[in-house]
Amino acid sequence: MSKGTIKKVAGPLVVAKGMRDANMFDVVRVSDQRLIGEIIEIHGDEASIQVYEETSGLGPGEPVESTGAPLSVDLGPGLIGSIFDGIQRPLVKIMQLTGNNLTRGVEVPALDREKKWTFVPTVEVGEEVAGGDIIGTVKETPIVEQRIMIPNGISGKLVSIQGGEYTLEETIAVVETEKGEKKEISLLQKWPVRVGRPYKEKLSPTVPLVTGQRVIDCLFPIAKGGTAAIPGPFGSGKTVTQHQLAKWAEADIVVYIGCGERGNEMTDVLNEFPELKDPKTGYSLMERTVLIANTSDMPVAAREASIYVGITIAEYFRDMGYSVALMADSTSRWAEALREMSGRLEEMPGEEGYPAYLGSRLAQFYERAGRVISNGLHPREGALSVIGAVSPPGGDISEPVSQATLRIVKVFWGLDANLAYKRHFPAINWLTSYSLYVNEMGQWFDEAVKGNWMECRTRFMQILGDEAALEEIVQLVGMDALSAPDRLKMEIARSIREDFLHQDSFHEVDTYTQLEKQYRMMQLILTFYDEALAALNDGVSVEKLVAMEVREKIGRFKYTTIDAVEDVFMNVVADIKDEIKRLKDKED
Repeated sequence: MSKGTIKKVAGPLVVAKGMRDANMFDVVRVSDQRLIGEIIEIHGDEASIQVYEETSGLGPGEPVESTGAPLSVDLGPGLIGSIFDGIQRPLVKIMQLTGNNLTRGVEVPALDREKKWTFVPTVEVGEEVAGGDIIGTVKETPIVEQRIMIPNGISGKLVSIQGGEYTLEETIAVVETEKGEKKEISLLQKWPVRVGRPYKEKLSPTVPLVTGQRVIDCLFPIAKGGTAAIPGPFGSGKTVTQHQLAKWAEADIVVYIGCGERGNEMTDVLNEFPELKDPKTGYSLMERTVLIANTSDMPVAAREASIYVGITIAEYFRDMGYSVALMADSTSRWAEALREMSGRLEEMPGEEGYPAYLGSRLAQFYERAGRVISNGLHPREGALSVIGAVSPPGGDISEPVSQATLRIVKVFWGLDANLAYKRHFPAINWLTSYSLYVNEMGQWFDEAVKGNWMECRTRFMQILGDEAALEEIVQLVGMDALSAPDRLKMEIARSIREDFLHQDSFHEVDTYTQLEKQYRMMQLILTFYDEALAALNDGVSVEKLVAMEVREKIGRFKYTTIDAVEDVFMNVVADIKDEIKRLKDKED
């Protein structure tokens, strides 16, 4: 264990001398207050340490002690429903000990070491096990069963296992390795945050992560195990979109990282999530959520760690066979922390002052997403989907963090301030956004709705693209200059925008739309378009078609409950045909 003394203090950066025996990324305790930090650079016997707590009052000559271990997280029962800071300190526990303000140097274990959990074995003595195999379960919350796994790197024969009440550190099982060593297994595992947890195989992204948000599921879907970025200017709805995805996405576990965002946004999450009912189970959403809060007023260096802590916890649940959704809000604030530390280390700056390794660090983070087959003799499938918000200054996505992110992620949901000002939410711009997973998942969507989902989606995108081109003509010479078919197309595009893409997150029915209902909504709009186009060719005026009463029913269809969708759909289709027939008869 290496010991040294402080030579220099520069904000969150502390330089210590006499640290020749320390290693890169070792966790260290700084000064008599035992502030927690991490070695990020070594020159001879001098180590540069990023300190995850406020460093005011520190001075040269104070002691520095290396723990000899990298920054690691506690993995075990007690994670779900917890609120941690950027280095996995339990904020609720600290508040009980020290009051509302975080005290420097406080040492509290991330998971409660005293609490007893009921362990139920699922394997028997004598069975062969390997790292990643599930040997039993602990009911952590009413809806999450924590599956206790053999730690990676251990394999052999199970020589003892006993159910009952255990604390995290008590031995629940013993494994005898091929060399005859006996390894004790407890409910608790530790894992270094900067190392991705291993798996057997990564699968192709062919299954979508259904979110119930129409603009996402229909136009720009994300795969299970996929990566997505939500860049957008201030006030365009990044956080609300992530909240919607956390509430409704088809994920068993949600890990939400508030990384450098405003404290009141994190407060909204903390107030809202416990009250929200999980649509699948009826329990509180917090019963399947892990929150990591590292807001803008908390130590800057801990932002850098918070992203890694969050994704390591998410990988742990992925290895159990769960579908996990990780929300990072926002990676721009994380990149700003990298920039600050890089500047204090006097590294050569890259574009806009960000470090030259910004792109590779972002890639290391996003590459830990994926749908995988876990390790072990009895592998299972798990998925980790990563959705990162990006907050470019002034909404300019040509800046380095946005551009580096776009080179890595496969889905881009570009938020548009103009749409937000028009109260069109989600404010995802359909002309600039994209998803590179669409073609791989097309067959899945068609089979899920037993219809031509991809054909409807392609037509929607075509109509919206044509509208943008026609809009320029309208602005120059007016709507009257357009031909009748083009005027009808403009109306259909308006119907797609207002009746389909616009979604009310506060309406109890409209906040979430099942795939079957989304497909019927697409069919309704396209049925009206096809019937109206045929009537136009038969001499019916475009003004009469646009003013049809049935259009109100098409617009109200989004508020139909799922059990009534089929009946209402058939009725509205019949009304479209009847009304157009009456218009044709009048013309004749």
